[in-house]
Amino acid sequence: MTECLDSWAILRWLDGAEPAASRVEAALASSPVMSWINLGEVAYIIERRAGAEQARRVVRDLRRQLTLDLPSEARVLEAARIKARHPMAYADAFAVATAVAHGATLLTGDPEILGGGPPWPVVDLRS
Repeated sequence: MTECLDSWAILRWLDGAEPAASRVEAALASSPVMSWINLGEVAYIIERRAGAEQARRVVRDLRRQLTLDLPSEARVLEAARIKARHPMAYADAFAVATAVAHGATLLTGDPEILGGGPPWPVVDLRS
């Protein structure tokens, strides 16, 4: 099974927040896919919390563990379509679009992505 991570999953893993952290750690062993948009989201949050140098270290380390997806024009438009139809942040729509494009299950605990019985494969990392 191919897996996809969003920023919610990575941030909980970095914080060591269970039960998400253990599940993300296991997923990282098989180089899950993640959108560059979502990695950028992780980077700005870490920079706000701990500074630019820490954000650079986190991105450098994650680049070794992830299969990063650089959004194409088609992916940008698919994320826009998802955003138009579902109440979620645009970055969250990139996580969903990336997972769908790769036939992957999205690992997240983000309530916006999980809300309303999503039509895409998802694993709720909150429980």
